[in-house]
Amino acid sequence: MYIAGGRLYPVGFLSLDMKYYVYVLYSFKDFQFYTGYTGNLIKRINQHNSGKVKSTSNRIPLKLIYWEGCLNQTDASRREKYLKSGNGKKYLYNRLKNWLINPTG
Repeated sequence: MYIAGGRLYPVGFLSLDMKYYVYVLYSFKDFQFYTGYTGNLIKRINQHNSGKVKSTSNRIPLKLIYWEGCLNQTDASRREKYLKSGNGKKYLYNRLKNWLINPTG
C-alpha cells in the first residue's frame, strides 16, 4: 500500500483515483468482522479505532484486513451489501483463508 495526501493506494495502481473504499475490519475483542464503505479510508479506520463509530465502539481494537477501491458510491454500496451477504462472506473467507488460519503471520 502507498499513502499520499491522506489517501491509501495499492502499489501498481497509483494512477487510479479511487473515490470510495469498501473495507473489512477484524475485531480482536469479539473475533468478528465489520464491513463498511467510505470516501476516506484512513480517516474512517481512525474513527473506528478511537471509538467514534457507535457500531464498533465496544469492539476495539480493530484491524483493517481487506479493502477494495471503487470509482463511485453506488458501486461501493453494492459491493458492501454483497460482502455482507452469505455468498459475500464465503468470498471473503476464501480470499482471507490464510490470514484466518494464522492472523499473526
